[in-house]
Amino acid sequence: MANREHQPDNAILGMNRNFVPTLPLDDGEAEIMRMTADTVTFWRSQAWMALFFSVVGAGILIGMGNPHWWTATVGAVLAIGVRALYLGPDERKSVWVLTNQRMMGPQNKVTTLDNITKVNVIWTAVQVVTLNGDKHLIRYQADPDAVKDAIEAAQATSH
Repeated sequence: MANREHQPDNAILGMNRNFVPTLPLDDGEAEIMRMTADTVTFWRSQAWMALFFSVVGAGILIGMGNPHWWTATVGAVLAIGVRALYLGPDERKSVWVLTNQRMMGPQNKVTTLDNITKVNVIWTAVQVVTLNGDKHLIRYQADPDAVKDAIEAAQATSH
């Protein structure tokens, strides 16, 4: 594996993945805010997902008359736990940068503020929708409403 050639866009298993935007700021462009995942919010979200899928799975097994309904709880907790351990480090490294002209994210995703049509809050994430239909998620924010307000305020002052 030491001789394997890595391509810049190879994101398999996180290889060569760019979690922080590396693009330079343009003339007159100023950084307003950096958005990173909140660790406590990340783990709280995983716990809620495990609880939700435990209840749903147990309910399905009870409805089917399965006497081993508790296995759904064990399975859901283990599945969400493994998912959290696998995805968590990458999710918590991702950085989004809001400037007075654009938003830049992981993998150097870029959209100008005038290209943003809608900003939604979905649980602990902020969804940014662009004119051409691209949707970007800024996940695991401690205060997603504040992030949404900051993006909308930057949009209002950029016009």
